[in-house]
Amino acid sequence: MAAKRAWGSVRARTTLGATIVVAVALAVGAVAFFFVLRGNVLATAERGAETRAEQLVSAVESDGVDAVSGLDDELVQVVDGAGTVLAAAEDAQGLRLPPVDDPAVVMLDDDAVLLVSESVESGGGTGGAGHVVVGIPIDDELETLATVAVMLAVAVPVVVALVAATTWIVTGRALRPVTRIRREVDGITAEHLERRVPVPESSDEIAALARTMNAMLDRLDRSARAQRAFVSDASHELRSPLATIRQHAELAQAHPGITSVTELAEVVHEEGLRLQGIVDALLLLARLSEGAEEAAETVDVDDLALAEAARLRAQGLHVDASGIGAARVTGSGRLMAQLLRNLCDNASRHAAGRIAISTRQHGGRVVLTVEDDGSGIPAAERERVFERFVRLDEARARDAGGSGLGLAIVQGIATAHGGTAAVDESRWGGARFTMTLPAAS
Repeated sequence: MAAKRAWGSVRARTTLGATIVVAVALAVGAVAFFFVLRGNVLATAERGAETRAEQLVSAVESDGVDAVSGLDDELVQVVDGAGTVLAAAEDAQGLRLPPVDDPAVVMLDDDAVLLVSESVESGGGTGGAGHVVVGIPIDDELETLATVAVMLAVAVPVVVALVAATTWIVTGRALRPVTRIRREVDGITAEHLERRVPVPESSDEIAALARTMNAMLDRLDRSARAQRAFVSDASHELRSPLATIRQHAELAQAHPGITSVTELAEVVHEEGLRLQGIVDALLLLARLSEGAEEAAETVDVDDLALAEAARLRAQGLHVDASGIGAARVTGSGRLMAQLLRNLCDNASRHAAGRIAISTRQHGGRVVLTVEDDGSGIPAAERERVFERFVRLDEARARDAGGSGLGLAIVQGIATAHGGTAAVDESRWGGARFTMTLPAAS
């Protein structure tokens, strides 16, 4: 309900804002239009009056004031310097048309008249300097202006009302897809992340928003699925050593003479180490996922590789270390050692008898490879080996195999150092893991 009021508020605010802007613009435009029209109408009347006044001045100067007396249907008077009317047209008899310096509108017998006066030089029967005063009735012009003002006063509110109604309708239609999206999102929970919001057929910003939200829901769905799978796998991995410890303890309690304390201690110790390894690996993956930073230092990857080669030889494996060359990266020495240890342990579990380790630095990159002569990894499975708790050979004994976290840690460490991890086929048909990392500057 609150969301509905919120959308209604957006619609109302949008309509009100648009209406205010249009109303102000129309009002200012109407006022400006009226005054411009009024100025043009009065200016036209003034020019006509001034032209007629100049004509009458010429007639008075040549024919005398009697040139005005015979005029009909005009408001014209000739006055001397003292303001005395010397001659007047028939319609101006008995009126007072005062000389004016600038055109002016006066009321004569309830009629609006525009007065214009022109000076008359000495002569023409004026007895000295005088003025010809011409009056032009402008009732029609003022009535036209009044009609325009009324039309504008009526049209502006009508247009504003139409704009408000149109904006309200258009905004409502524009927000309707958003309302559908909101209702769908409101019903999406952690248990129903497979649902998606409807995408409008229009190719506008709202459709882009819907597609973006669906992409976000896809990511959340994948993340939730991965989290559920991770919890399930982690629970399984942790349950196995705990179950082994419990079974041996229960057996020792039920049959004290069958299971010795030493045997029980060995089992508990071995499973405890396995359990500790799983927990440590999970904690390391969590820290890598969170982007936890460690003190950066210059790490000699070739030294770490030589140490791992020596360790594997001590286990009776044939290790080719001839490809180990000088290579240095900037990062955590502990994590880089962990990366090499995991790769070498993985190779030692799968190798038939030969392992090769190489390091080289070229073009600002360090390339580290560890390969074996084992059965290799199918091309379709090479991306999955870096996922958590993935074991491609389910028949492999748990004692010999790991927890399925080693290669996930390798990829996490490589990514944390700005590098990449990949796997392909080795020279002997086994697996070759290649780490590409930025070289130390």
